[in-house]
Amino acid sequence: MDDDQFDTTVPPSGDGCVECLATPDGWWFHLRRCAKCGHVGCCDSSPSQHGSKHALATGHRVAQSFEPGEDWFWDYFADDYVDGYELPPPHWHPLSQPTPGPAGRVPRDWQDKLH
Repeated sequence: MDDDQFDTTVPPSGDGCVECLATPDGWWFHLRRCAKCGHVGCCDSSPSQHGSKHALATGHRVAQSFEPGEDWFWDYFADDYVDGYELPPPHWHPLSQPTPGPAGRVPRDWQDKLH
C-alpha cells in the first residue's frame, strides 16, 4: 500500500457522514473515515454508500472504520483489508450516537433499506 494514501495529521471531518447530515432525510448504518483527508462517509451497506463514492471521486482509496472498537482499514480499489497507520483522534463516532444513525432520522424499516 502506498503511504500517500494516508495522512496521519488530519482529524475526521465530523461525527457522522458528511453528505447524509447535509440532507434532511439522510441516515447511515455504519461509518468510514478516509485515511487521506478525514472525510467521514457511510458504509456500503448504507443506502447512499457515501464512503465508497468519496473514494471513487477523489482517488482516496483507503478508509478506516469509524465505529467504536474497530480499527481496521479497507482499500476500496483492491476490495480488501489493508494495514494502516495510527490516525488522529477521535477514532470513532461518539458513543452516545446510535447505530444506525443519526438519532431521529433512521426510518422504522431501516433494515429493509440496507444494501
